[in-house]
Amino acid sequence: MEETNVVKEKKTLRDSLPIPTKMFYGLGTAVDMWGLWLYPSVAFAVFNMYLGVSPWLVGLALTLIRIFDAIVDPVVGWVSDNLRTRHGRRRPFILIAGILSGVMLPILFWISPSWVDHKFLGVSVIFWYMILSNMIYIPIISSFTVPYYSLSNEMTPDYEERTSLMAYRSMAQKISELGNFYALRFTNLAWFLIPGTGEKNVLLGLKVYSSILGVVMAMFAVIIFFRVKERYYEKVVVKVTEKISLLSSYGETLKCKPFRQMIIVGAAFIVGTSMVGSLGYYATVFYVSAGDKIVGDNWQFWMGVAFMLGGVIGVPILATIAHHIGKRRAVVVACCIGILGYGGSWFLYTPKIIWLQTVASGLMGMAAASLWMLHSSIGADIIDYDELNTHERREGSFTACASYILKLGNSLGYFFSGLILSWVGFTWKLKVQAPETILGIRASLAFLPIAGLVIAIIFVLRMPLTKQKSAEIRKQLEERRGTV
Repeated sequence: MEETNVVKEKKTLRDSLPIPTKMFYGLGTAVDMWGLWLYPSVAFAVFNMYLGVSPWLVGLALTLIRIFDAIVDPVVGWVSDNLRTRHGRRRPFILIAGILSGVMLPILFWISPSWVDHKFLGVSVIFWYMILSNMIYIPIISSFTVPYYSLSNEMTPDYEERTSLMAYRSMAQKISELGNFYALRFTNLAWFLIPGTGEKNVLLGLKVYSSILGVVMAMFAVIIFFRVKERYYEKVVVKVTEKISLLSSYGETLKCKPFRQMIIVGAAFIVGTSMVGSLGYYATVFYVSAGDKIVGDNWQFWMGVAFMLGGVIGVPILATIAHHIGKRRAVVVACCIGILGYGGSWFLYTPKIIWLQTVASGLMGMAAASLWMLHSSIGADIIDYDELNTHERREGSFTACASYILKLGNSLGYFFSGLILSWVGFTWKLKVQAPETILGIRASLAFLPIAGLVIAIIFVLRMPLTKQKSAEIRKQLEERRGTV
């Protein structure tokens, strides 16, 4: 049945969230974005371009880090699902882990260029530091992100309001993501230029920058703790005293067919796009900017601005489209925008008109923000579907399991990025790369993500949860256990 052919809901059934609540909740995306994604966004520039670590080693480190991250998430989700405190089951994690993740962020960059020539087990000690520092930090940031994203699934039971909440969160995420794009430009400031060389002290710049971001992260965690409540906790969750086992929790989660379908949608998107995510930076520096790293870093910032603006503009548009044609078809629209952005990079990344690359970045940002907004909104509907069948609310398990799959896909993408750079013959010491190297980078950036986006379109159209079906599920749940 068509998603638009639904019975109109009464106004009294709509569970609107106050706008300030949505905005305060959205602050948490900064903690997630800076704590989890700042590092991979600058890793190739710092460890390959600046320190000279082989790109395949950098890609391998990022892969191993994400795999470890993916292993930690299910444990955190399981613990938070079973936690019972007077402050709820998510908010204590958000407060404590949010503060710690901000305080500890600078340790990821606390290394010295003098370590470059030192090796352990035949591999640069910098590689081992990347692994060790992240093994310390990841359990901390995961203890924030999994409960934080789980909380969004239990803030409202309304089909449309969930999309609205995720839209606010996605727009906040795009704004905070700008901090990641600005990181390398921050290191261009005169404070970090080495006298007499014209070179910049990238590591010092990032130590200072991550310290500033860390303070903001801690402040945002405190605000969320005091201003966002757990709606389902007192009326549904607290009545369940039986603990959910780790293995049965994730076994039941993976048995949910709509969940498996949406996991494939997200994984196809993230593998395809993360595989070439870092290649965009290399294309900007070595093709568009002719090997000038400072010029490239500055344009990378403006690419970030375009990516952010694309997301901020695209999210409300796609939210409106989803209201009229349904969430699934809106995901198809978002994927088509992504195909235009990545495919168009072949023409829009050009040294003849440098600013054209920002158009491609804007389309990529619009696609990414819109797709993840809709993916999360559909995810909340899937949790209702699961509750109807299992009689349990397992937001943490679903969030962590989704994170597990997506981070594995992300880790593979980073690994392939490193392999692609090695395969095309990239040499970090050369300012001007070989023509075939540039061609390989540009072709990979333009065409590899399209395959993932096509797979995402195929599987989202097979997902059965229409607006009418979700309304029926909500009605059955409220008849069984009351409203929330």
